[in-house]
Amino acid sequence: MMKIVAVTSCPTGIAHTYMAAEALQMAAKEMGHEIKVETQGSVGAENVISEKEVKEADTVIIAADTNVDKSRFVGKPMVEVSVKDAIKDAKGLMNKALEAKPVEKKKERQEVKVEKAERKGIYKHLMTGVSYMIPFVVAGGLLIALGFAFGGIYVYKTPGTFAEALFSTGKQAFALMLPVLSGYMAYSIADRPGLVPGFVGGALANTVGAGFIGALLAGLLAGYIVVLIKKYIKLPKTLEGLMPVLIIPVLSTAIIALIMIFVLGNPVKAMNDGLSAWLNGLQGANAAILGIVLGCMMAFDMGGPFNKAAYVFATGTLASGGTTIMAAVMAAGMVPPLGIALATVIAKNKFNEQEREAGKAAWALGVSFITEGAIPFAAADPFRVIPSIMAGSAVTGALSMLFGCTLAVPHGGIWVLVIPNVVQHLFLYLIAILAGMVVSAMLLSVVKKNVYEQ
Repeated sequence: MMKIVAVTSCPTGIAHTYMAAEALQMAAKEMGHEIKVETQGSVGAENVISEKEVKEADTVIIAADTNVDKSRFVGKPMVEVSVKDAIKDAKGLMNKALEAKPVEKKKERQEVKVEKAERKGIYKHLMTGVSYMIPFVVAGGLLIALGFAFGGIYVYKTPGTFAEALFSTGKQAFALMLPVLSGYMAYSIADRPGLVPGFVGGALANTVGAGFIGALLAGLLAGYIVVLIKKYIKLPKTLEGLMPVLIIPVLSTAIIALIMIFVLGNPVKAMNDGLSAWLNGLQGANAAILGIVLGCMMAFDMGGPFNKAAYVFATGTLASGGTTIMAAVMAAGMVPPLGIALATVIAKNKFNEQEREAGKAAWALGVSFITEGAIPFAAADPFRVIPSIMAGSAVTGALSMLFGCTLAVPHGGIWVLVIPNVVQHLFLYLIAILAGMVVSAMLLSVVKKNVYEQ
């Protein structure tokens, strides 16, 4: 029996993190190995691996789409993959981990290479930033919505009231969204020295009106500026202590500030304003087409790059005051697990007993906007399930856009719909979700084979 330690982490820290942990635990049990999985989810690190457990471990698995500190595992055999790889093939991943070579101490900060291609670069840095940004967006959006609920649409004209306090607090949380995104993208690239220029760059993106795109660029630039400073500026040993506390923060912050103010600010603001105007002007068929595209992206890989790209795009428009796209994206993201759950009820002969039981959990995951609830079904029968749920999500996205539904918060599923003013055209919004759910369920009931035929 081998001892294994693992860390799982996904951008939102809600579903994939824990699904990967469960998959690894089940695989280890079946293979006769002992495993401890640390989950770095939205509530922070849980089941934290101790120094003693690291020393006793035979190998290490990192299944993450965000930046995970690997320094404590130096000297141990290690593999690092996307969190979805652990969900899809936990046993195969475990075998690779047991065959891996130790990470040398002198290469402590070097990325561990694995045979299977790993998502690195901009995507991983963006997802790290997004994982830290989402709680600010959710908290800010809900507090603003509660302010409107208690004080009406002119709540900002009543300073000193409870409703206005909620509204103002929400606005402040929203104001921190872009600096947090930018700061933690830079952190993902350059570690702690990237935080200061990253946060400042994001704040300046807010100030000059460059919005989400500006913050994204600021985070990338700040991180790589710090990397270049560390690489090319060398001080005598007696002065090396000045690098982290003086040279790097001051120089990198000054450079990113000048770039944002004098180079990127106005062009990105113009692009951002143009995009916002185009989105706000979408009507009829054009709006429906965008809804179809976003719906398909949400369902195609259920928490993967396409899904996250659509979600990040929606939260970016939400930060700029747009709410229709956020509504379409959340509704479309709820459809895959809901459609599958309904299919397990109306077409029981198409699913085995285990899948029918999983369908019960899919109801709760779907109404909570956890698209990943559809992954086990899609993994078992991808060529029938994925097109079916994409069709349902496309219908929902299109209808939500056509109905002009809006959503003031970026997450929460059906549970936030009970808050007044969070959703406009609530009845039509529910109709859009139900329509997509029924389309997916009907398609699944037609295209899937009976269990005894498989």
